[in-house]
Amino acid sequence: MSLELLLIVAFGGALLSYVSGKISAKARDCLAVCVSWALVILIACLYGKSSERVFYSGFLGLPLILRMDMLSWLFAITIAGVGALSIIFSLSYMKDRDRLDFYYPMMLLVNASMLGIVLSGDLICLFIFWEIMSWSTFLLISYNRGPALAAGMKYIVMSIIGSVTMLVGVISLYVSFDTLDISQIASQFTSVSSAYLLFILAAFGIAFGIKNAVLPFHTWLPDAHSEAPSPFSAVLSGILIKMGTYGFLLILYVTVGLKLFLSLGHGLFSFRYVLCALGAVTVLVPTLIAILQNDAKRLLAWSTVGQAGYIILGIAFGTNLAVASSIFHFFNHALFKALLFLAVGAVEYRTQTRDLNSLGGLSRKMPVVFVGTLVGICGLIGVPLTNGFVSKWLLYKALILEGSPFLAFFALVGTWGAVLYSYKLIHNVFLGQLPERYKDVQKSPLSMQVPIVVLSAAILLFGILPGLVLGAINTIGTSFGFAPLRVTLWGIASETGTLNTINIFAAVLVAAVIVWILFRLGKRSVSVAQDDSYAAGAYVPENRYHYTAEFYNPLFRMLRPYLRDVIDEFYYRVAACVQRLCNGIRHIYTGDIGYYVTYIILFLAFLIFVQLRWKAW
Repeated sequence: MSLELLLIVAFGGALLSYVSGKISAKARDCLAVCVSWALVILIACLYGKSSERVFYSGFLGLPLILRMDMLSWLFAITIAGVGALSIIFSLSYMKDRDRLDFYYPMMLLVNASMLGIVLSGDLICLFIFWEIMSWSTFLLISYNRGPALAAGMKYIVMSIIGSVTMLVGVISLYVSFDTLDISQIASQFTSVSSAYLLFILAAFGIAFGIKNAVLPFHTWLPDAHSEAPSPFSAVLSGILIKMGTYGFLLILYVTVGLKLFLSLGHGLFSFRYVLCALGAVTVLVPTLIAILQNDAKRLLAWSTVGQAGYIILGIAFGTNLAVASSIFHFFNHALFKALLFLAVGAVEYRTQTRDLNSLGGLSRKMPVVFVGTLVGICGLIGVPLTNGFVSKWLLYKALILEGSPFLAFFALVGTWGAVLYSYKLIHNVFLGQLPERYKDVQKSPLSMQVPIVVLSAAILLFGILPGLVLGAINTIGTSFGFAPLRVTLWGIASETGTLNTINIFAAVLVAAVIVWILFRLGKRSVSVAQDDSYAAGAYVPENRYHYTAEFYNPLFRMLRPYLRDVIDEFYYRVAACVQRLCNGIRHIYTGDIGYYVTYIILFLAFLIFVQLRWKAW
């Protein structure tokens, strides 16, 4: 099967879904689901196949190239899988909303453009698909209008800045190498100077850093994730920001190359350690901010920024184990963060709120969503038998073995913070007392439960059998020039210790059986009235049954002076200065011809004055 056919199905499906929506809503929904799952099947059939070919040679005299390797395939199958599940979730979540003839084509267009990015074999294709992705993302972020439009504008302004820097890098590479073929550029990169290499890395690094929400380019993400429709938030957090991850892997290890990247700079001032420092800060600061959020989607948004820090840290560290952990964490994060956004979306669908202080006790009302959320946060934290445990374990091991305890400490503190905000999320939504106003809440619809169950099963599957993905990641690492890892179906073997998840599974299973037996031998719980409850010896007032409301307020009071998003404030100050400058220019360019004549006369008078003074001298 050709890669052209894959993109024709992806982009053609987006167009057909728009046309079919004008005829029948059911036809549109059915077509969107069929196209999204057809892409999953087509990409799955390409596993293990490598190809690169010119599919069009007349674009401004430059060839347009598509390529497929294991790196492209892993990203492509993740894009297609999460996208397809989000489309299914949308069937109920978006039902009865306006402009669905716009929503479904845009969802498919975003997925198609991301596939185009990872299949691009030249920088022209990469840039074109990048722009399609950016603008279609802006339209979906702004879908709900109101605050969503402001969030969308914030996103697109930063995306344009990233696109401009990328375009500068593309033009510079073309001038230097007379080609935009990624393979040809990579073969010639060894002859460039260190200064030029830093310039290229900065140009592309800004573009990829903005999309990956690396500090200090993160400020668009919390607003965008919280304001977008939840099915698209799952795509946005799970996949779309990982296009920045793909970009970093492409520029650092495919284009520049492993040896050249690791040799750039010396000691703590090398490029890799500067990028590691950015990754570590990106892990820590957003994690602390996430703890203090009361909006469920905003909490998950800040969590996404923090988890992206782990990925950048592993990529920048530059060992085979670290890079393998970052690629695996990309895949894992796509699963558990998409799951959590869908779960929060299901809760919002039934309760019409995301405020963590007004929810609680929904575990019995929405058991599937509760279990899915529990699995998702276990993956996020890195609990054994979930996929997140394996990727984080690999990263910790890589950092410690290579003598970087401070970076390992930053990563570990990020995990501690994840425990705190994950506890807050699941307890405030599903545990505690059920408020009276939610006593009649129904289970989430089947089309919402299916993606949650599938993603939950995938998190556990790849946590127990990580070798299913690590085998492909090992192939990617060897293509970068790393020594191969000793991957097994159960984990990774090495001289310093072997990760064997089947042993962990057996131990956890035995412990679970013992806990279950003890629980069954204990006394049964007794139901009491909702207001028959005490917290710290104080009576809980009516309509405030949730004793964890504002649970982290003492921490918030201590940290609030230090947790201002000074980067965001700086961007707003820059925007205000630009606005004042534009307003000043507007007073000059009024559109009145009389003003322009006056300006010309004054300018001529100035020239005459200068000429007279010049002669006098």
